[in-house]
Amino acid sequence: MASGKGSGGKVIAMGIVGLLILGLGGFGATNFGGTVRSVGAVGDQEVDLNVYARALQNELSALEQQTGQQITVAQATQLGVTNQVLDGLLTRAALDGELARLGVSVGDDEVRRTLMSISAFQGVDGTFDADTYKFAIERLGQTTNEFEASLRSDTARALLQGALATGVVMPDAYAKVIVDWLGERRTVSVASLTSVDLDTQVEQATDAQITAQYEENPAAYTAPETRDVTYAWLSPTMISDTVELDEASLRQIYDDNIAAYIQPERRLVERLVYGSDADAQAAADRIAAGETTFDDEVTARGLSLADIDLGDVAPSDIGAAADAVFGAQELGLVGPVMSDLGPALFRVNGVLEASEIAFEDARDDLAKEMATDAARREIGDLVETLDDLLASGATLEELTAETAMELGQIDWSTASEDGLASYATFVTTVQAAQVGDFPEIIELSDGGIFALRLNAINPAAVRPLDEVRDQVAADWTASETARLLNARAIDIQTEVAAGTAMDALGLPVETFADITRRDFISTMPQGFIDAVFAPGLALGATTVITGADRVVIARVDAVQPPDANTEMDEIAASYAEQAAQGAAQDVIAAFANAMRVRDGVTVNQAAINAVHAQMP
Repeated sequence: MASGKGSGGKVIAMGIVGLLILGLGGFGATNFGGTVRSVGAVGDQEVDLNVYARALQNELSALEQQTGQQITVAQATQLGVTNQVLDGLLTRAALDGELARLGVSVGDDEVRRTLMSISAFQGVDGTFDADTYKFAIERLGQTTNEFEASLRSDTARALLQGALATGVVMPDAYAKVIVDWLGERRTVSVASLTSVDLDTQVEQATDAQITAQYEENPAAYTAPETRDVTYAWLSPTMISDTVELDEASLRQIYDDNIAAYIQPERRLVERLVYGSDADAQAAADRIAAGETTFDDEVTARGLSLADIDLGDVAPSDIGAAADAVFGAQELGLVGPVMSDLGPALFRVNGVLEASEIAFEDARDDLAKEMATDAARREIGDLVETLDDLLASGATLEELTAETAMELGQIDWSTASEDGLASYATFVTTVQAAQVGDFPEIIELSDGGIFALRLNAINPAAVRPLDEVRDQVAADWTASETARLLNARAIDIQTEVAAGTAMDALGLPVETFADITRRDFISTMPQGFIDAVFAPGLALGATTVITGADRVVIARVDAVQPPDANTEMDEIAASYAEQAAQGAAQDVIAAFANAMRVRDGVTVNQAAINAVHAQMP
């Protein structure tokens, strides 16, 4: 039951997190007007049009953060993202329909508790702030009543998901299989064979061999597609040196951020609060007499060290206790002393010395930051003018002659990564460009801008043999060496299988004892661990593993069961828990699908298209 309950609790937590991602991630989203209010329904449970728009916007933002590239709705549709978002919302609607049928909901107290725990609605003091809440919801494009209704719905849905997931556990045999597989230990003897161990050395490649190598491996000698691009580029760093700086403004920035430059002494502190002075003093006396320790006192109160840890604090963070805590000359126990929460024992675990960065020392960094910000604004003010110049027929060459933009040319390929080619937006634009496209000003992530012209696309082509002859000759030598090494290794493997001792081979031999599938041996070829733990490789068997500069012959000398230890138990428990969570999600998905089949699903494609049309 404990494991099942844990799985259910995680499902509830995931439901709440899903709510926050869906409800708070789309700040700034625009409500869609019109008489149509839904993009689909399961039975009579509709999927609101605005909810779909926000969910899709959130998913696009997440993809852009992962890939570093802007994702359009058209691209998202091709990738199946729009269908995934809609399917997820239809599943929610199916569960909501079942909750309505069962009459399950959550009370106002639970909604209030959840609402007040959302960090996005908390003020600077870490408590719920009504003004912050109202402002956030307004930016979301909802009323507080609408948001609280969705919060109630999501919380109730999380309860249903938790109920469905409760009791989903993996059998003990599952964990045992994992432990047996991950923890199996093998002792392996390895003989290494390199080119110096060959009876005959590889000779220099002949013209015929070079030609054959070239013709048989065209992909290795193919130059990638390149795009001949002319561009005009302007970045903040290009003009930041020309920005005039106001000394008074620099000083004001320093003063406004003084907390970042002048740090008071801070201390690493733990605080254990008692109900009375007498209780606190009694605990201090027990510690002083050696009858107990501070840690023991914490445990006796039913607390953990994490519960009482205040982290690094300044005097202003601990109120009335500041003088005593910061007056202590040594690390250790302080108190009893009256704190804002009552009589308490404090333990000082470390001291972070006060620091101060004078304005003169910070000025250069402040000036650089201020100049860069000013340059960004200056570039932003130029965009409309530059667009007008391009629209009037100006070429990129003329644009750079009349403005601060710099002209450049690049034979771009997927291997290009310097300068402008290091920007994901530039790469995306180059890949989408066609010869003859009209140049336009495009903004970069650092506040810079560029415009480009695609002059030509040079398709991938095999480079002439004369250009790559040295590379082809080296590749033939490496290939021939590997062939001879493998042939020799197979002969040695046969000798070992016939009873020849590894140390009688005249080759360097290493022994790796008690290795497991989780080990990595940097001196061995890639795939070594997988090879020596191959299912068919029994005790006494040998295998050959080819590396970049060597071939090794490995023999399994011993196979032992896992070494019983806490770490393996924890790994097994972790795998079992992950599997249980996956199974729980499958149960929830199957249940929701049954509800969808029972109640029927409708999709309003026209409304979906309308949402897509209004998104960038």
